Amino acid sequence: MPVSILPTSRRVRLLLAGFAAVVVLVLTYAAGVVSAGFYAPGENSPEAGFVRDMSVHHAQAVEMGMLAYQRATNPEVRHEGYDIALTQQSQIGAMKSWLDKWRVSRASSTAPMSWMPGGKMTLASDGRMPGMASHEELTKLNTVTGKDFDILFCQLMIRHHLGGIHMAEEIVKVSDNADVRSLAEAMKAGQQGEITIFNNLLTSMGAKPM
Repeated sequence: MPVSILPTSRRVRLLLAGFAAVVVLVLTYAAGVVSAGFYAPGENSPEAGFVRDMSVHHAQAVEMGMLAYQRATNPEVRHEGYDIALTQQSQIGAMKSWLDKWRVSRASSTAPMSWMPGGKMTLASDGRMPGMASHEELTKLNTVTGKDFDILFCQLMIRHHLGGIHMAEEIVKVSDNADVRSLAEAMKAGQQGEITIFNNLLTSMGAKPM
């Protein structure tokens, strides 16, 4: 049987180091399991509700943004529409990937805004979330042309963004999920900047917000 020629004290240090490494690996693995499993937002969590609702909210902005890109006569309005469509579609993709990662359904079985305290009170009479355009308003946006289109688009997007900002502010109040909070803060900052742009555009066209 081979005999170790290492001094006893060194063998002990090596054994302890090896044991410590194993402990670190086990703890790291356990932390990963806990993080992915127990700490992932659940089916009825505020995070899942926010992500589902904001994806729907964003989808309407993408629709209106693409209309502006295709039909606006003001180059700045056209540019803003295209930018909104790209940005919010990208955010929709990120949010849906989170739902898959959390292993929760993409569609909610509860009413919109249920994740937010008092959220149901923010819904319009037809169930629309804060700031969303009505069916009649979307029909009008698809009908008007020229400067009238540019003005209506800016007006609808200001209101839409104000609703989205309200939702973003509320999830930050109730969530401790770093990813969700970071995206919500980014949404708020970006949409506040776009509201300023749209207000300036309306002023330049001799119009006001709704």
